[in-house]
Amino acid sequence: MGGADITGRSQVRRAASAAAALGLLLAGFAGSGAGHAAPALATVPALHAQPAPASPARFLSARLVPTRLVTAHLVPEPAVPGAVTVPVEFGDLPGWDKDDAAAAFRTFLISCRALRTPPAEIGPASNTRLLPGLHQACMAARALGTDTPSALIARLFFEANFRPFAIRPQDSAQGFLTGYYEPEVDGSRTEDAAHQVPVYARPPDLIPGNPGPQSNKGPAFRKQDGQLVPYWDRAAIEDGALSGKGLEVVWLKDPIDLFFMQIQGSARVKLNDGGVLRLNYDGHNGQPYVPVGRLLIQRGQVPREQMSMDRIRIFMESDPAAGKALRRENPSYVFFKAVPLADGEGALGAQGVGLTPGRSIAIDRHLHTYGTPFFISAPLPLTTEARDAPFQRLMIAQDTGSAIVGPARADLFFGAGDEAGRIAGRIRDSGDFFLLVPRRTGGAA
Repeated sequence: MGGADITGRSQVRRAASAAAALGLLLAGFAGSGAGHAAPALATVPALHAQPAPASPARFLSARLVPTRLVTAHLVPEPAVPGAVTVPVEFGDLPGWDKDDAAAAFRTFLISCRALRTPPAEIGPASNTRLLPGLHQACMAARALGTDTPSALIARLFFEANFRPFAIRPQDSAQGFLTGYYEPEVDGSRTEDAAHQVPVYARPPDLIPGNPGPQSNKGPAFRKQDGQLVPYWDRAAIEDGALSGKGLEVVWLKDPIDLFFMQIQGSARVKLNDGGVLRLNYDGHNGQPYVPVGRLLIQRGQVPREQMSMDRIRIFMESDPAAGKALRRENPSYVFFKAVPLADGEGALGAQGVGLTPGRSIAIDRHLHTYGTPFFISAPLPLTTEARDAPFQRLMIAQDTGSAIVGPARADLFFGAGDEAGRIAGRIRDSGDFFLLVPRRTGGAA
């Protein structure tokens, strides 16, 4: 489904606002023709639910308190640089009524808890354009009184509190999707004959070029003879620029494992003493990120249609010297910190929350706000190399990444381990993006 299709259907349906129909439904199950009779500027109460009753029927008949009047047409069109946005209805979202909105609701509540924490305390800040409206939506979510509503109630919550907008880059009909995961690797707290690859903490002499919390983009520096110079690149660090400084968090067996950890931004390290160490992104060296998969395609070493993380790993393992040289063509280098996460918790995202497999995404934080829901539709190679599995799902923006750039660009989080890695490694696909904009603004979460 391309942008032209979205625009056409939206124009046909706009007179019968889905938001207006929902307002009438929640106000007391208006007759079946009421939604079709809704005027183009139908006034809809912005509703706060009382604590949720046990059943959907009781919820839908519960007294709902209007706090102020809004209309679907008063939801401002999001001003996202470099993007084309088109207001649509929830009925335009393919598979909207079949998705498990309850799973998305639980993930959204996790973001709501993080919205109470100043960004400087949890990691790189995101664009705050939608933050006031997200605070209001979080208040409405907590007013339901449950973390586990039914899929129906969760879907009605999103329809009542958000307005969908199709969003795409100005120079493309669709957005672009990749996948990521949390690698599981073998390691040791101390260096030994089998573990010779250090994982470094963020060096104290690293000076970020951007003010505020450490950015996942932009340059970084160190002082040399009183002058600021670019921070060490990958080759220099691998050759020992940081050795002997006490920065080693853990030691690995395989430099390829470290390379993929740095691409993913997190890892579970299975220690040789039986423990598990959780690692998370803690800054980078400010050098530009060069995708090595693109280099292999350009050189004809891997066909474009066969490119995946598995193919990159196979190339590096089959010729260690060539693999080392290829890694060094990407001068970017990521540093890690140990994080106190339980084994069952997901990797820590840039919003400061544990990620939910299949529901969390990384976005361009300079353009979007953490906690924002996105509905994504694309045929993806989830089970095989064939791109025939419909992925139609409501996702929550909870992470970012140096390669995630643009208004309709997302990295889908698939969980931890080898199988999650195989799925994530196959995802390089176009898709349709729908940004859910809060209907109300103001307040605090």
